[in-house]
Amino acid sequence: MLIKKPSDIPSSEITPKSLYLNRRKFLAGTALAGAAAMTGVGGLAFPPAARADGGGLTKINGIQKSPFSTTEAITPYKDVTTYNNYYEFSTDKDGPSQLATHFRTRPWTVTIDGLVAKKQVLDVDSIIKMAAPEERIYRHRCVEGWSIVVPWVGFSLSELIKRAQPLGKAQFVEFTTVYDLTQMPGQRESVLQWPYTEGLRMDEAMHPLALLCFGMYGEVLPNQDGAPLRMVVPWKYGFKSAKALVRIKFVEHQPATAWNTQTPREYGFYSNVNPQVDHPRWSQAKERRLGEFFKRPTLMFNGYDQVASLYSGMDLKKNY
Repeated sequence: MLIKKPSDIPSSEITPKSLYLNRRKFLAGTALAGAAAMTGVGGLAFPPAARADGGGLTKINGIQKSPFSTTEAITPYKDVTTYNNYYEFSTDKDGPSQLATHFRTRPWTVTIDGLVAKKQVLDVDSIIKMAAPEERIYRHRCVEGWSIVVPWVGFSLSELIKRAQPLGKAQFVEFTTVYDLTQMPGQRESVLQWPYTEGLRMDEAMHPLALLCFGMYGEVLPNQDGAPLRMVVPWKYGFKSAKALVRIKFVEHQPATAWNTQTPREYGFYSNVNPQVDHPRWSQAKERRLGEFFKRPTLMFNGYDQVASLYSGMDLKKNY
């Protein structure tokens, strides 16, 4: 994997959103952000709803560049905010950007419990202030074969885990996302068992690449991309990166997860990006980057070789 130092990343590599947003939409977004009820955090203000067309969201100040970032071209903001897998809103790729427009992300709390010394219920804004915001330009690959490169903003999940002080029996971390039938029309359908749950082994969760994310492209997360708080686990298929988190629980045994529960033959617990292990209905050997015509070879662990030691000696076809 190619690694670029923060000082080597020119701003020109980040695609300007102005190429995709006309002046009228920009002004409308600015007016919306200014008029919305906001909650101040560390000098920032967070609007309760994300624009369906992107733009106009609150900037995040003091972002540090990360050496974990890839040097690949960043996927345009418009593509990332209008082509989404978010079944809580819709199974259509363009549905979430429309249906999540007025999704309320404040007030919002996250419960930290299970096998930890410090069980607590935290306001999401207090979590955001735990560490300096860091931009990480990560590859992100979905099991259906498409991929993106996004400048996510957040900090390593390990920062929160250390503060919770897991007990010795805690071997896994279980993530639960919000369940709200009044705001999420997709949850009225039986596509999955709601609420959405995901999980990581403790050493995976503690790896510095596992990102607790609250922004992207220098702004707070749009609703359709997982606001106000989500996981980003770049070496795994996209469905492992749970959105709109409301609970982080530390457990002794491997937790049940949404897609593995629904279709265990197709979606394993680990779900590491692996070109040698095909989905039962399609190959995983190649992927198509959003906005590109030709496919490219899929990289083992999505190119994040730093995590290979986590699975030393494991049969990755059996533990798919």
